[in-house]
Parts: sequence; structure tokens; C-alpha cells
Amino acid sequence: MLIVHVHVHVKPECVESFRQATIENARESVKEPGVARFDVLQQTDDPTRFILVEVYRTPEAPAQHKETAHYQRWRDTVADMMAEPRVSVKFTNVFPPDEGW
Repeated sequence: MLIVHVHVHVKPECVESFRQATIENARESVKEPGVARFDVLQQTDDPTRFILVEVYRTPEAPAQHKETAHYQRWRDTVADMMAEPRVSVKFTNVFPPDEGW
């Protein structure tokens, strides 16, 4: 399992548009065979900050995800909505053990 946390800081005037575009991307992403989970989190005390929690089944799945039309549409749609470049941090799960997600 590969878990990616994508930290995104959105311009205040773009929060709702970013939310809508990101939810649509997440809905399509969870249909991909290599995606076990795709969460969209919004910070409660600063609604301009989001974390996308992407859980992939294989090491190849993130690259496959980036080839999809829905990801490319999201990437292009939200590019100008960000207050700063997004940052990705990669993790492997320690617990619970991989149970065939």
C-alpha cells in the first residue's frame, strides 16, 4: 500500500469551486482498480486548506491515476485556484496491516 497526503492551500475566493472539482475527481478516482481509498479533507479552522488522502493498492497505481481523464481535468481546473503549489507526502502503512484493500 502506498498512501499519499496531498496538502493544498486554496485561494479564499476559490474554496467552493475547488471543493466541487475535487469531490468529482474523488468520485471517479475510487472507481479505479488501483485506488483503495480517496478522501477529501477540509481543515475546520482554515477552510482554504485541504488534504487529499490517496491510498493506492500498487506502486504503479499513482502513475496510472495521473493518466486518467478525470485527474487531468481536475489538475487543469484547479491549477489557478491554489494559493501556493500543492505538496505531496508519501507513506506506507504500519498498522493496520494490509488486509487486501
